[in-house]
Amino acid sequence: MDNYPALIVVAPFIAALFAGLFVWIDERLSYPIALAGLAVSLFSGIQVMIQVIASGPIQYKLAGWAPPIGIEYRIDLLNAMVLILVAGVAFLNLIASYRSVQQEISDRTGSYFTVYNLFVTGLLGVSITGDLFNLYVLIEITSLTSYAQIALGDKDRGPLASLNYVFIGVIGASFYLLGVGYLYMYTGSLNMADVAVLIKGSEGSSTVLTAFILCILGIWIKMALFPMHVWLPNAYTYSPTAFSRVVAPLMTKVMVYVMIRLMVTVFGYDYIFNTLHLSDAVVWLATLAVLAGGVMALAQKNLKKMLTYIIVCEIGYMVGGAWMGNQLGMTGAILHILNDALMTFALFLAVGNMVYRIEKVDITDLKGLFGKMPWTMGGFVLAALSIIGVPPTCGFFSKWYLILGAMEKGAYHFVAALVISSLICAVLFFKVFEICFFESGSPDHENSHGPVAIEDAPVSMIIISGLVSLSLVVTGFYSGTIVNTIILPFLK
Repeated sequence: MDNYPALIVVAPFIAALFAGLFVWIDERLSYPIALAGLAVSLFSGIQVMIQVIASGPIQYKLAGWAPPIGIEYRIDLLNAMVLILVAGVAFLNLIASYRSVQQEISDRTGSYFTVYNLFVTGLLGVSITGDLFNLYVLIEITSLTSYAQIALGDKDRGPLASLNYVFIGVIGASFYLLGVGYLYMYTGSLNMADVAVLIKGSEGSSTVLTAFILCILGIWIKMALFPMHVWLPNAYTYSPTAFSRVVAPLMTKVMVYVMIRLMVTVFGYDYIFNTLHLSDAVVWLATLAVLAGGVMALAQKNLKKMLTYIIVCEIGYMVGGAWMGNQLGMTGAILHILNDALMTFALFLAVGNMVYRIEKVDITDLKGLFGKMPWTMGGFVLAALSIIGVPPTCGFFSKWYLILGAMEKGAYHFVAALVISSLICAVLFFKVFEICFFESGSPDHENSHGPVAIEDAPVSMIIISGLVSLSLVVTGFYSGTIVNTIILPFLK
């Protein structure tokens, strides 16, 4: 039990090592090894969450070196939730994506599973670490493995999208690292909790201000906050299906978690909201992000790319809520980390099923899908309704908290943006529903109302897609419990 925090990160890392070794021995074993590593990580995360709820935050000293000199894993209610989210999504996606990997990357499956587990290792490490420089290292592990996986996607556009991501990702990482350097220069420490103590009373320091600006800008680039989003649409659209289904739900949400961690644990509310008075400006930026993401989504003809711009819109939700400066807004932002990850995962699982059967997902290629892929489309509809914010799906409840937080602050422009974006999402998805339901996909059946052959995805893919889609309703029903058990105790 004492080593569960370490196992969360170590298990997928060791699994990646052995999955890579077995590429040279028996490549068929790489997949079960990678899956076993993620299963151990998920089990350890659940055990840690139970312990944190029962006994409070956990501090784990790596190699026996006590912080602030040594690296510390610190787990509280917030990152315990994020750890389970990352491990759970990665585990379920690996089960659902086995056929997709065989179809799209058949000549290097073992290598793909190795890099996949390293990517998840990076995300888990980012979520659990209590050290600012260790956070940078783990962000780079996540980024480097992302570049590799994106380049394995579309033969024409994938490598270029990956290269674009490299350039912008390096800029974001450099900003964050420079900010950490300024904090280290001022405090002589890299431990988050220690730095928070050492910078108290330094409200007038230009060094601390510079560190804050650089760190936040770096994280905003990494999370693709508008207008720093230009790398995201192509990267997620042209990556392999198996990777887009894990990076789209997790990467931006983990970066939002990092932003909240810096705000809450390192710099503190007083410095951000009472000394710098940045709340109004950032909420306006988030409002623009929400509206811009929705408008750009309207212009897309490819379903996958449309969803990537909806992600840009959702990032604006979470940033706006976190910067409201009140409990309701932050509650909505944290709840939306969980809800949006599940909603996006459900959507991309359904899209992955479509790609597996029809290969292309231009909106005009989706004719007749309700008849051909009824189970997949059922999950897609449920996920779409949650993105729109229809109760009792989970998307409604986090939006409700965000609206309440915005009204308490008087940010009615943000409320308007939330409502407008929901209407835009309704237009987008009902347009897709209309094409999939009312238009025939075959010239021979243009005027026929006869039976259509069902060609849905394999059972393993349908089951995972269906379970995740149903979880959107379950999470909605238990939103109050999540808020009262995890989010409010953390904020207090």
